[in-house]
Amino acid sequence: MPPASFPCPCGQGRPYADCCGRYIEHFAACPAPDAQSLMRSRYSAFVLERGDYLLATWHASHRPAAVYFEPGVRWLGVQVRGHWTPQPDRAEVEFVARQRGPGGRAWRLHERSRFVREKGRWYYVDGDMLARQGAPRESA
Repeated sequence: MPPASFPCPCGQGRPYADCCGRYIEHFAACPAPDAQSLMRSRYSAFVLERGDYLLATWHASHRPAAVYFEPGVRWLGVQVRGHWTPQPDRAEVEFVARQRGPGGRAWRLHERSRFVREKGRWYYVDGDMLARQGAPRESA
């Protein structure tokens, strides 16, 4: 766990312990209160490579068996573009996350994510990639 005064990776300007840390470190007792908070805490979990939290907050219908982190990736920030709650237990969050790869190349991940609330807890379901700029091209 980062030190209590560590700035939260989600960019809200608060210490980790008072921001996303309360959800990541105490998931069972302190779930994220809304989809946007869950999205920000999941971004922080990616930065901190907390696969346990990512898996615990991934809806069972889409949860992978494991989460892998690419060595040398540095997360540079996240910006929430919008959030919607079309139904009381369904929400969407649009965000842009920036990262730099081990070779120094930077890219942006622009996604509109879907969330669902079950038994008082929000879960990430899936998302639509709106853009991924600057990413290395994948070979076929």
